[in-house]
Amino acid sequence: MKNISLLIILFLLLGSCKKETNKNLNPLEKIAYAHGFENWNKVDEIKFTFNVDRDTVHFERSWEWRPKKNEITLIKNGEELDFNRSQILSDQELAADKNFINDVYWLLAPYKLIWDDGIEYKDPILSQAPISKDSLQKVTIVYSSEGGYTPGDAYDFYIDKDNMVKEWVYRENNDPTNCMITTWEDYKDIEGLKIATMHQNENGVFKLYFTNVSVKTSED
Repeated sequence: MKNISLLIILFLLLGSCKKETNKNLNPLEKIAYAHGFENWNKVDEIKFTFNVDRDTVHFERSWEWRPKKNEITLIKNGEELDFNRSQILSDQELAADKNFINDVYWLLAPYKLIWDDGIEYKDPILSQAPISKDSLQKVTIVYSSEGGYTPGDAYDFYIDKDNMVKEWVYRENNDPTNCMITTWEDYKDIEGLKIATMHQNENGVFKLYFTNVSVKTSED
């Protein structure tokens, strides 16, 4: 009986610690961890195809990313380009890296809230989501005007009670007249990473989505 009692006490203490840890997270960290950020350190490779449908026009490119080695493979129009992000050697690799950063942002934006430097954010406020009109918490971030490929950009993340992103607004150079608004939907749990595989605008004419998403972890 003593052993059983000790196990129960230990379980309760661990549960209490976890709650305390969650309380200590800032709003950006809460969003990242809600999307499975704690599982990222196990990822050896992630593959995905980035797709855009605009009216009747379709565009796609595929990526293979080995984050622990910083190695990237771009697959587009049947051709492959391999490069390492720590050593960009050509204009072709630089262009590919800019595209990679864009596509990964759409795929893993909640994680970028932790990864990226130079972010200023405002605490969540209750606000009406622009597409669904639901009452959600809005978290606004603004990037520093220096560094990166798109300095000064801003994003409004609309999150539910579980800190899951449901919609967002992207404002280029933090300009409210130059923005893009899309949903975050069709979430899939892939090796603990919670990824929204579909983003679309209000009328569905623009769709940005991910296919062929796979994750290889150190436990595979």
